[in-house]
Amino acid sequence: MSTRPSPSRPRIVIIGCGFGGLEAARKLQNAPVDITIVDKTNHHLFQPLLYQVATAGLAAPSIAAPTRLLFRSQPNITTLLGEVTQIDPAARDVQLADGTRLPWDHLIVAAGATHSYFGHDDWSRMAPGLKTLADAFEIRRRILMSFEAAEVEPDPARQRALLTFAVIGAGPTGVEMAGTLAEIARHTLKGEFRRIDPHSAEVLLIEGGPRVLQAMPEVLSQRALEQLQKLGVQVRLNARVTAVTPGGLEVESPFSDGGAGTGTHRIACHCVIWAAGVAASPLGRLLAAATGAECDRAGRVKVLPDLSLPGHPEISVVGDLAAAMSYRPGKEPTPVPGVSPGAKQAGRAAAANILRRIAGKKTVPFRYRDYGNLATIGRNSAVVDLGTPLGPLRFSGRLAWLFWLFAHAYFLIGFRNRIVVLMDWASAYWSFQRHARVVAEVRGKGES
Repeated sequence: MSTRPSPSRPRIVIIGCGFGGLEAARKLQNAPVDITIVDKTNHHLFQPLLYQVATAGLAAPSIAAPTRLLFRSQPNITTLLGEVTQIDPAARDVQLADGTRLPWDHLIVAAGATHSYFGHDDWSRMAPGLKTLADAFEIRRRILMSFEAAEVEPDPARQRALLTFAVIGAGPTGVEMAGTLAEIARHTLKGEFRRIDPHSAEVLLIEGGPRVLQAMPEVLSQRALEQLQKLGVQVRLNARVTAVTPGGLEVESPFSDGGAGTGTHRIACHCVIWAAGVAASPLGRLLAAATGAECDRAGRVKVLPDLSLPGHPEISVVGDLAAAMSYRPGKEPTPVPGVSPGAKQAGRAAAANILRRIAGKKTVPFRYRDYGNLATIGRNSAVVDLGTPLGPLRFSGRLAWLFWLFAHAYFLIGFRNRIVVLMDWASAYWSFQRHARVVAEVRGKGES
């Protein structure tokens, strides 16, 4: 089946409606081109707040917007729900899983990233990661069902395992998840159970490196560590997970008494959350095989300075799928970090370069503007590292938490979502409650 129209205007296909794909489409909204956006889901997701859905702080519609609604007033855009299974540079079309073929004159690939278990993909069943709404729903189910199972568990050892929560990886997602879990146990569930004390739950944050939030300056990493410990999170640094099983995990870490070497110990735990590794979408290697491009170890496609592929100027790759560099006059190129501002800027830059090609003009190298990093640890706790013309601005604590809160609300898609999220946060702040604690399906006691 084909949807090939008679070409009258340049046809642009965008694969993925994450931050990169969305911004590319917006950049092209007034251009004399026809755009088709293909995505596996019917919504754009604000991933920085996905952990709040996983921890019952926000409902899914608050951080997601239907793709068709976003482009309802943009008549040059067609949105399709589908999965790309083949890219043919020679024929200049892409094939979807249902056989549909979409022709293009220019292609933007913004398929994003998935979880990386460093060669242990079998761990995914016991330790889900957090990239989609489906992931968030599953993690929320496991968290809440662990408390429910502990309430009726007569065996003290198994009850302790059910009340032990392990987060693997101390990047922003891991830190935010661990801090929120501690708040749920100590505040949200207070007084709701009769046979267990939720306050006794143990929250472990396991990191293979020497500090949390390693992308941030060391002083902010230390402050984040202190704030996590104040919340009651047990942070284990220089600890490497060597096995994940249905009943727990094995961790190799330095001896607690300070002795030389490391030792391996087992942690009985029924709720494990993976926040340790990210890999590019498998579409990256498929694209590389079709075009002769190279991929890095994480599966990201290596692109030229203008974000196009070598030998294929009609194909651009942006966001987490691209191993892109930032080019500043008179300075060495620097890697573009895999964060939402990088994807947004790359999407706009790729679209602008396509318009330059259509106009017969020369493309320009991508220049990433680093506005800094934010991470929240918990109630009144966050760290902020901002880039300013006068140098870095770094602060933590309540002021950083307020800055994080309003910054994330500002960048949400849609006025309604901003208002709803702010109202939910205000309610949670004063009541300590999380009202999205509904589980649609209860599978089995303590199932993980």
